[in-house]
Amino acid sequence: MTDAPFRPFETHLDEAAALARLREATAGAEDGELFLERRRGESLVLDDARIRTASYDASEGFGLRAVKGEVAGYAHSTEISEAALKRATDTARLAVGDGGGTLADAPTRTNRHLYAEVDPLADATFAAKIDILREIDAYARAADPRVVQVSASLSASLQEIEILRPEGLRFSDMRPMARLNVSVILEENGRRESAGTGAGGRHGLAGLLEPSHWKPMVDEALRIARVNLSAVPAPAGMMDVVLGPGWPGILLHEAIGHGLEGDFNRKGTSAFAGLMGKQIASKGVTVLDDGTLPDRRGSITFDDEGTASARNTLIEDGILTGYMQDRQNARLMGVAPTGNGRRESFAHIPMPRMTNTYMLGGSDAPEAILADLKDGIYAVGFGGGQVDITSGKFVFSCTEAYRVRNGQVCEALTGATLIGDGATALMGIRGIGNDMKLDPGIGNCGKAGQWVPVGVGQPTLMIGGLTVGGSKL
Repeated sequence: MTDAPFRPFETHLDEAAALARLREATAGAEDGELFLERRRGESLVLDDARIRTASYDASEGFGLRAVKGEVAGYAHSTEISEAALKRATDTARLAVGDGGGTLADAPTRTNRHLYAEVDPLADATFAAKIDILREIDAYARAADPRVVQVSASLSASLQEIEILRPEGLRFSDMRPMARLNVSVILEENGRRESAGTGAGGRHGLAGLLEPSHWKPMVDEALRIARVNLSAVPAPAGMMDVVLGPGWPGILLHEAIGHGLEGDFNRKGTSAFAGLMGKQIASKGVTVLDDGTLPDRRGSITFDDEGTASARNTLIEDGILTGYMQDRQNARLMGVAPTGNGRRESFAHIPMPRMTNTYMLGGSDAPEAILADLKDGIYAVGFGGGQVDITSGKFVFSCTEAYRVRNGQVCEALTGATLIGDGATALMGIRGIGNDMKLDPGIGNCGKAGQWVPVGVGQPTLMIGGLTVGGSKL
């Protein structure tokens, strides 16, 4: 947060007028804010040595919210003016009614900065970005004659926000984001297999454009595709599974992360509702949601309500110790907000969302965990997945997986899916590696139609008794 002058985003809306309307909208409310946003983004996609997409978008607007009890009145507009704010005030006040309410305490101010105030879009010229994508294509094709298709994409954005509180407090943040993705398709003897890699975070674009960064990414995509060319159909049935470190934490994110968000637990719709203080995971399992990691994709200096991000412990040594909260749910549940009130844009209302969710490492050596797997699956990479919040049941597809027999990693598998439920999977964890790793910065999370960037991570894990979908055993 800074003490810079209120920035009107080049409109005729000044601070005094904005504050007057905000106070009018929240008179008798328990909470509320004016959220202003300006966003610029660029995306370039090269496919088969040709630029398929080159897009640039810019948007700005405001969202005005008044909250009372479980009800929130929300109005937004792409026109930042006093006239538009007046119309929004009339709408937001519908949630307040005639009854009086006491305004909740304002968020605590913070001067911490988790990422630099840089503009990733300005790190290279348009022509230079195109040249890099073409270099990636040429490098991949030269590395393996079996390459039949290469896709590479660059994206960069800058989100600037202002939050004005009824007490007069202001919060300002500049949130950069950059990302590079590479995917390849290899063909051999009529069989085609694809693989992809990506990396990014809240930083400039320049580092991603260095050959020392993107060449290992291309090499890794080629390695996975080569592995999958020789993969055999996955078995099916109940099996023990070892998950690799890093990106496989997406299973943790989906299978239990959403179930630990405050709104689902307040409404009793989560599989973990009412279990605070109870053991919900094996001993040694500690799970955090941490928005304070510098430059990470899911990090935020403060959330979209002004609450400073935090390192929140959700599960400690197997015991459920906390939920992720925005201000409204925290107030209704009688606890403190945790810095997890997030929204996709000014057009969306905030809700409890994850930031960077990961499991801490344990004391087991990864090779010892694999050696202890007598007959099962070693899942290293994941693609898409689905989860039912109420039951906790999940289905995930593997992009890189291997059969393990007597502790030995054997043939690669294709078509493997992991099926289970979060509560059972947590209690089934039998080995926790000492190699905790965060993902490379590629996560997006959807909830109630809103998408926000997130991070995941975990060490090598052994989970007993997951259902593996594939061909018949």
